[in-house]
Amino acid sequence: MLQKALEFASQNNERFLAELKEVLAIPSISTDPEHKADMQKAAEWMAAQLRTIGMNNVQIMPTGGHPVVYGDWMDAGKSAPTVMIYGHYDVQPADPLELWQTPPFEATVRGENLFARGSADMKGQVIASLKAAESVMYAGDMPVNLKWLIEGEEEIGSEHLDNFIKNHKELLKADFCLNADAGILAPDKPSITTGLRGLAYFELKVYGPKKDLHSGLYGGAVHNPAQALAELIAGMHDKNGKITLPGFYDKVRKLSKKEREDFARLPLPNKLYIEQTGVPALWGEPNFTVPERLGARPTLEVNGLLSGFTGPGSKTVLPAWAMAKISCRLVPDQTPEETIKQMKKYLKENAPKDITWELTYLHGAGAALVGSDNIGIVALSKAMQSVWGRKPYFLREGGSIGVVVQLQKHLGVDSVLSGFGLPDCDAHSPNEKLHLPTWTKGIDAFIHFFYNLK
Repeated sequence: MLQKALEFASQNNERFLAELKEVLAIPSISTDPEHKADMQKAAEWMAAQLRTIGMNNVQIMPTGGHPVVYGDWMDAGKSAPTVMIYGHYDVQPADPLELWQTPPFEATVRGENLFARGSADMKGQVIASLKAAESVMYAGDMPVNLKWLIEGEEEIGSEHLDNFIKNHKELLKADFCLNADAGILAPDKPSITTGLRGLAYFELKVYGPKKDLHSGLYGGAVHNPAQALAELIAGMHDKNGKITLPGFYDKVRKLSKKEREDFARLPLPNKLYIEQTGVPALWGEPNFTVPERLGARPTLEVNGLLSGFTGPGSKTVLPAWAMAKISCRLVPDQTPEETIKQMKKYLKENAPKDITWELTYLHGAGAALVGSDNIGIVALSKAMQSVWGRKPYFLREGGSIGVVVQLQKHLGVDSVLSGFGLPDCDAHSPNEKLHLPTWTKGIDAFIHFFYNLK
C-alpha cells in the first residue's frame, strides 16, 4: 500500500499544486477586519478538503475570533495511535505591496519556487499533510487515527486557541501532534525540531525627578534615570554573557552527551551566523556552541529603550524617566512565573536608592522539549531517511510556538515539529516562496510517516 500511495501522489502532483494555488488566492489575513469574509472562505475551503479526502465529523467551530476547522478519522481502531495534525489557514499581511515581483495572492511559479503569501507559512505545509493523507486513504485504510486542528489566528498569537483547547479536551485527545509549521535546514538537509524556548517579556521603567530637568543645573546632583537604567541592564550579564538574575540557572537542564552530539552534527558553522547577521563577531557563553546557545540556553535581551529627548538637534535635558523592553527566552523547567520573581529580586538588590522602578510583566510562554524516542519523532525520522536518503538533523529552535505549549499544558500532548519551508523562504516578507521539489519530497515523507506508525 505504501508504494500505491506514493504513486498516487506522484500522478496527482499537478492537481495538488493547482489546489495549493487555489487556497493561496484567498487573502486570509487574520489581523485585518476587512478580510473577515476571506477568513471564513479559507476555513470553508479547508473543511471541504477534509471532507473530500474522507475525513469524518468535519466542523467549522467558532471561537472568540476566527474559527477552528476540525475533522477526524478514527476507524483505525483503539490499538492504533491517534495523531493530531495541526495547521493554520491565516497569513500575514502582504505589505509592502510594491516590493512584490508578482501579486501576493496570485501564486506564481518561477524556476523551482512558488511565490505567494502563505506559500511557506503555512498553507503549503497544510496542503502537504492533506495530500499525504489523501494518498494514503486512496491506497487503502489509513493505518492511524487522525484528528485535524486547523486554526485561523496563529499569525495574531493564537489568541483564542488556548480556551478552545481547554474547552474541547476530549475531542482533541491524541497521542501526539504533527505540527508542520516549521522547516528544514536546506533542500538536501532534512530536519526535525525537538525543542522550543519559552518567553518572559517585561517592561521596566525607572523614575527619578518629578519632571524633566535642565541638565546644566541639576546634572551631577541628580541620578539620571537613563543612566541608572543602563547600569541596571549592564549588570544583568557578566563579562562572559552569563545572566546574573538570582537563581536564573537553578532549573536549567544540563545537556546530555547525546544532545551535545546532536548539536555538534548540525551543519551550522560560526561563519554562517556572521554572514546572516552582518555582525563583526559572535557573542555569548564561551562554554557552549552557537547552536547550543540558540536552542538550549536561556537568554536575556533588551528589545527597546526610550528616554529623554530623541528628536533632531540638541536639548540639554535630564529626563524624568527611562524605559526598557526586556525579554527572556526560557528553556525546559524554567517558567515565566519564576523569572518574574528573579527579575524583581535582582532589581531590589541592585537598584540605587536615588531612583524608583516599576516592572510590568507583559506576556510569556513555557518551553517545550520532545525526546528523540517519541513515537512521532521516530516515525518521521525514518520517513525522512527513506525520502532523502540520510538521517535528519535534530534542531532546537530559539523561538516560541503557542500551540505547542498549549497542547502540552491542557492535553499532555507533545508536538513533532517539522515542515518543508527553507531558511530563505521569506515568510512574513515580500516574495514569500515555497521550494516545490522540497514540498513534493515532504508529501512523500508524510506518506512514509503514516505507514511508519503501524
